[in-house]
Parts: sequence; structure tokens; C-alpha cells
Amino acid sequence: MIRLHRKGLYRLVETKRHTKVLYLDNDIYAWVEPVHIGEILVISHKVHPTDCVLSLGDYCLYDVEDEPALSDLPHLELEVGKDSWQSYLLLTGLPDDHKKRGRIVPTKEYITGNPKFMYRRDVHTNLAASQ
Repeated sequence: MIRLHRKGLYRLVETKRHTKVLYLDNDIYAWVEPVHIGEILVISHKVHPTDCVLSLGDYCLYDVEDEPALSDLPHLELEVGKDSWQSYLLLTGLPDDHKKRGRIVPTKEYITGNPKFMYRRDVHTNLAASQ
């Protein structure tokens, strides 16, 4: 089952100190790369001064369970161009006030615009219901 949990607009920026910051609507996450751990998102509650904008567009956050072609994890998909999406697995979901950080892993698995899922009634129904 693929369920659209949330969608909206995102902005990925970089600060003067070379920290990436991801804005998902009104939520703010520092996107950091500690040594030997991989990339993580850390919840933040302040707007960071932007040095440059790296990317912006639409995003979709999906919950995935029991799909043969997909990992059973939350998928965050960021629009990176016209009808082009970059997908990430959120190993423990999006960080929040209780769980301050979570790993984010790029993946080739994608849902948005994928012909495998475009005409499936359950995915389409969930997409329409959340718009």
C-alpha cells in the first residue's frame, strides 16, 4: 500500500557556513553529513540565513507498506526539474520535537510520476483524497 502522507512546497538552501537547510512548507530541517554516518535531517525551529538556493519545487511524502518494488519506509520525493523527482528513504521518518534527527538515504525507488503506480487505483485514490 502506498499512502500519500503529505505534499506541498519545499526549498533547499545553503547557509554561509555550508549547512544545507530543507524547508518543507513551514517545517525546517538542517541537512547535515556527519563523518561515517551518512546524511541526517535535524529538526530546527529557526529560519537560517540563506547564502544560496540549491533547489525548490513540490514535494511528496509517502508511507509505503508491503509493496514488492519499494522499501517499507517513508519516501520523501523532491521535484528537481519538470517532471523529475529525487527520492529519499527516511529510515525513521521525519524528525520532530521528540525524535530530533533521522537518517535520509537517496534511492532510485520513486513513486511520483512512475508509470508502475500511475494507474493503480489505490495510489490514485490516496493522492486525490489528500489534495
